Amino acid sequence: MNLCIDQGNSRTKVALMTDEGKMIKHFIYKSFSSADVERLFDLYDITDSIISSVVNIEAAVVNTLHRRSQHFVLFDHNTPVPIANAYDTPETLGQDRLAAAVGAKSLCPDENLLIIDAGSAITYDFVSEKGEYIGGNIAPGLKMRFTILARMTKKLPIVETEENELIPLFGKNTRDAIAAGVVRGVAYEVKGYMRTLREKMPHFRTFLTGGNAPYILNNVRTSKTEERDIRYEKNLVLIGLNEILRFNKTASLKVERPLRSK
Repeated sequence: MNLCIDQGNSRTKVALMTDEGKMIKHFIYKSFSSADVERLFDLYDITDSIISSVVNIEAAVVNTLHRRSQHFVLFDHNTPVPIANAYDTPETLGQDRLAAAVGAKSLCPDENLLIIDAGSAITYDFVSEKGEYIGGNIAPGLKMRFTILARMTKKLPIVETEENELIPLFGKNTRDAIAAGVVRGVAYEVKGYMRTLREKMPHFRTFLTGGNAPYILNNVRTSKTEERDIRYEKNLVLIGLNEILRFNKTASLKVERPLRSK
């Protein structure tokens, strides 16, 4: 099995997957250490691993993964990926964004793709039907918007929303007014990107992922067209990491395979 690790700003998501992309196990850690790596390798039949992080990775975690794996990938901007990267500054592109793009492309290989990752920040990335990562945008996430709204005013409270909460069009109290303003604002933002792309190209798919995706999903899907066009994929980054690991293992085997004598 492959061990895929996505280390984010607030939590670490871990998956055990096959080369074919089947997810066997899935874990979420508030903190992740080399002891956790050792435990996973002791409990499961793991052969290869990959880690991606938007924060600094502990050297002990990297060393343990390298020692316990037959093939290990520390995913950064130098790592080969199965799509073309047209970003002007690839060294500044978040690995989670690129991994999500690879994951979406592996699921819909022949389509134009809008990938929306609703985490601490909300990212909007576009991959062409030819398999080229064109670029993307970064916006404040839901929690960030709620927090800043409270901090930058004197009387507004910090609001938290429920995952499956249907947000009203207009709030009838301050709490609902803030919830509607933030969640519906993001929903309209998502729809705006989709509408703009639809005007430019007749065919594209939208992937929605990230920890806050469920908070906005029901408020985006308001028609049969949007229901069909939006695909919620909870583990899109992990799917992409697994695909990147498989791609690098295949490339390594090709390099290591001895040439046959003529």
